[in-house]
Amino acid sequence: MLTVAGMGPASLALMTPMALDAVAQAEVLVGGKRHLEQFPDFAGERRALDADIPGLIRWIAQRMHQRVVVLASGDPLFYGIGKRLVAEFGIEQVRIIPGISAVQYLCAKTGIDMNDIWLTSSHGRDVDFDALARSPKTAMVTDARCGPREIAAALVARGAGERWLVIGENLAMDNERIHWLPARDVQAQYEMNVVVILNER
Repeated sequence: MLTVAGMGPASLALMTPMALDAVAQAEVLVGGKRHLEQFPDFAGERRALDADIPGLIRWIAQRMHQRVVVLASGDPLFYGIGKRLVAEFGIEQVRIIPGISAVQYLCAKTGIDMNDIWLTSSHGRDVDFDALARSPKTAMVTDARCGPREIAAALVARGAGERWLVIGENLAMDNERIHWLPARDVQAQYEMNVVVILNER
């Protein structure tokens, strides 16, 4: 059986008891380097998650008779690996354990309600900056190619330099930082981050 367990933004404190129990019962553990490092006492087989997703799928397919747990950042089905694994193996063969997404964590830390928020991602995809400029409230998972600085520049170019960006950097880690800046003032590069874009603070 394959289980995809949401890790939350970064720390074990934000994993659900169900996800922690799945890891405790696992025979095989797959995850990013920083995820695997959080389980130093895990005695089973390990595999680091890398960019070779087809290779990972073949590797997992050979171990489906074992209890395999894939650790996913945040929530596995919010722009995460869960979608790909369900598409490959079918939901009948995959158990998804939800996690707290980085967007949920940032909104909770800042008091931003999520009732009318547009959830999207720039991670590995083209961004519709015109739609972004029109949306009154957006939360976005970002990547190195299109992060806060690029998003802010696109907003400024569309006359929306007064929009607020709430940038959550290294969320739930020791070096967590949260920045509130008008788009026109965003100049820096930020480490692992998510962004909420608001009409007003």
